[in-house]
Amino acid sequence: MNALHLGFIGTGRIARALIAGLSSREKTLLSGFDRDPATLQAIAADYPVQPVQSVAEIAQKAEVIILAVKPYQVAELLGELKPLLKPEHLLISVAAGISTEFIRSRAVPALKVIRVMPNTPAFVGEGMTALCRGNMASDNDLTLACDLFRSIGRVAILDESQMDAATALSGSGPAYMFYMLDALAEGGKLCGLSYDEALLLAAQTMLGAATMALSGGKKPDELTRDVTTPGGTTEAGLNIMEAKGIRQILVETVAAAATRSRELMK
Repeated sequence: MNALHLGFIGTGRIARALIAGLSSREKTLLSGFDRDPATLQAIAADYPVQPVQSVAEIAQKAEVIILAVKPYQVAELLGELKPLLKPEHLLISVAAGISTEFIRSRAVPALKVIRVMPNTPAFVGEGMTALCRGNMASDNDLTLACDLFRSIGRVAILDESQMDAATALSGSGPAYMFYMLDALAEGGKLCGLSYDEALLLAAQTMLGAATMALSGGKKPDELTRDVTTPGGTTEAGLNIMEAKGIRQILVETVAAAATRSRELMK
């Protein structure tokens, strides 16, 4: 079996996380291009990535092109790629809010496109990546994309109509978790712990709770009831969350981020 050549256009944070996960994958060659030479040189110093000098060189070398640029850069970049793309190319886009149809309309209609939304816990191998395929991509293309992104965590295959929700929930979600962790640590500090002690307690508790939720044994509301004794400490804390409307705030947080994701296409 020949080695699979992956070409990254854009070598920023998410590309770096994916490259870190893929760097030990057998029969895989990696190359990268970035408008910022320093960014590209830095990643090439840390991982087995061959730096290249142009988008054209990526298209020439790679069977799979990973488009890891900002959403506002996509249209211009696709204009450069359009005359270089071949039927055998698979393009994987990590640009938030950019649909597969937008990509095909700016490139070539027959282009095989997979749209993905990873997140920053990919840096520690615990990422969550949502994937959907464009009209021209095959089951094998989707299987390959899933295999690649499992190198940095879990994957979920969705319909494209669900990708804005995934962007809002798992794409933006780490920031919500960090925000809550900081608040919980401040609460622990207020009660007599140091900030670092409180953060350790809160973060490990969040990790453990998430692991229990992912085990599939019980739903979150059942797990909540298991921890809550009538008249006890947990109930006292939950009563504050209910009184302050924390649940509804979190629901609206995800909805606002999903709305913004949809707006990026306009």
